[in-house]
Formats: sequence, structure tokens, C-alpha cells
Amino acid sequence: MPVLVLLLLGVALEITVLVLVGQAVGVLGTLGLLLGAGLLGVWLLRREGRRTLREFSEATRQRRPPTRELSDSVLVAAGGVLILLPGFVSDVAGLLVLFPPLRAVVRRRMQRSAERRARHFEAQVRAAQAAQAAGRDPRRAADDVVDGEVLDAEVVAEEDEPDTDPEAPREISGEIIDRGAGSRRTEW
Repeated sequence: MPVLVLLLLGVALEITVLVLVGQAVGVLGTLGLLLGAGLLGVWLLRREGRRTLREFSEATRQRRPPTRELSDSVLVAAGGVLILLPGFVSDVAGLLVLFPPLRAVVRRRMQRSAERRARHFEAQVRAAQAAQAAGRDPRRAADDVVDGEVLDAEVVAEEDEPDTDPEAPREISGEIIDRGAGSRRTEW
């Protein structure tokens, strides 16, 4: 849902800017600016795309991981898509991403974000492995609490066997109604 809201806000912003520019410079001026930005973007896209491809080839020839080059190629492609979309805001964003110094800033932010997500994922995997090694279900946290009430539950025990250990676990059958967000019924 947030992506849809962002897309709608982006479209509204593009239309607003187009109308404001159209009022300031006229229809022909607006079309000229859009065409000029598009042509500049296509030229810059071709230049940066070729440069990124050369750098990628050089990295593979030197047998080093082309991580920077791959990130640049993704950003150049994203900049190209932004330039192809009609509107001034997307053109400016695309041109900024195609400009090498600003692309380096975006690349570093992408890398930090990816590293943060990788550390978080690694911690989740280690916690799941530890839970599994301890014999717990790794999909459930140790502090999972179901907010609900037990309806019609009974303790099942053999009548002719004496209860020798009061601390021993007992088998209970019944039904749990989860009153939380999921609102599900579970029979056990």
C-alpha cells in the first residue's frame, strides 16, 4: 500500500510541476524543456552506460568482483527509466542519478542499506539455528503469547493410573480463539 501512495503522490507532483512550468513559460516552452531534458538524458545515459560497461569489463579482466560496476549499472538503468517517464521531477531525478558524483553517493547509501539488511538477516538465521539446536520451533519466538481465552477445555488423564508426579505435563485438548490481529481459531 505505501508504494501505491508514493506512486500517486509522484504523479500528482509531476502534474503540478508541469502545470506550474506551463503557466510560467507556456505550452511550447514546456514541451521544449521536456524534449531538451529528454535528449540530454538520452545522451548522458548512453555515455554513462558505455563507461559502466567498460569499467565492468575491466573489473572482470582484472579478476576482481565488479560490485561497484554492477551497482552503477543498476543506477544508470534506473536513471534511464526516470528520464523516459514524462515530467520534470522524474527527469531531474534521472539526470541526478546519471551524474557520476551523485551516483557515487547513492551507491554508498545503497551499499550501507544492503549491509544493514544482511546483518539483520544473518542475526535472524543465527537465532533460528540456535532455537532449532535447543529443540524449539525456530518460527516462533520464545516470548510468543497468544491473547485469547480457552473455551471448553478438559484435562485428559487415565482414571486408574495414580498421578505420581504433580509437576508432570498433562495432555489438554480444547480450542483457542485468538483475539489478536489474525482472529483465528485453533483446535488442539
